[in-house]
Amino acid sequence: MIAIIDFGMGNVRSVQNAFTKVGFQSKITADLKEITDAKAIVLPGVGAFRDAINNLRDKKIDKALMQAIKLNKPFLGICLGMQLLLSCSEEGGKYKGLNLLSGTAKRFQYTVKCPHMGWNSIKYVQPSVPEVNPLYKDIPDNAYFYFVHSYYCQMDDRQLVSTVTNYGIDYPSSFRKKNLFGVQFHPEKSSTIGLKILRNFGELS
Repeated sequence: MIAIIDFGMGNVRSVQNAFTKVGFQSKITADLKEITDAKAIVLPGVGAFRDAINNLRDKKIDKALMQAIKLNKPFLGICLGMQLLLSCSEEGGKYKGLNLLSGTAKRFQYTVKCPHMGWNSIKYVQPSVPEVNPLYKDIPDNAYFYFVHSYYCQMDDRQLVSTVTNYGIDYPSSFRKKNLFGVQFHPEKSSTIGLKILRNFGELS
């Protein structure tokens, strides 16, 4: 069973429907035992960083996530869910994240329209990305995915970055760190190519 974390700020139903389409059972949950017992975990997120991290901590979901990650269970952060894994965010001030990745969520400069909304391409940082990041199995370089966000991940360790996307700057649009995966785009809104990402993740469990 894949646990889709419901902390009040994610498009959890559409993520669950997408997993169902690709043949994987999932459960929308905020139950701490169900999270730690799950085969794999997905953290979707939409909205403000401060509210999201506070919700995770108030419900003690952050501790369950940490325990599951220590057990090497596949973990996927989607959009805000990817940003929550960082050390901190500058959205509305400066707020500490889960600190599983060293880096900061920063706002796009005012030279581009915010939010970054719509289809955009991802570019592999090196040709071997599909070999080192199983989410990209059978995914072509420069494939298009659907994005909605005003902040991006500035990651301190560039070796963890799998793809970049250009929106005024080249920013990290996905990463892998052992059993941790993050995508800034919304695979559940990205048609057939997005479903392939979720299928690849499901196969890890």
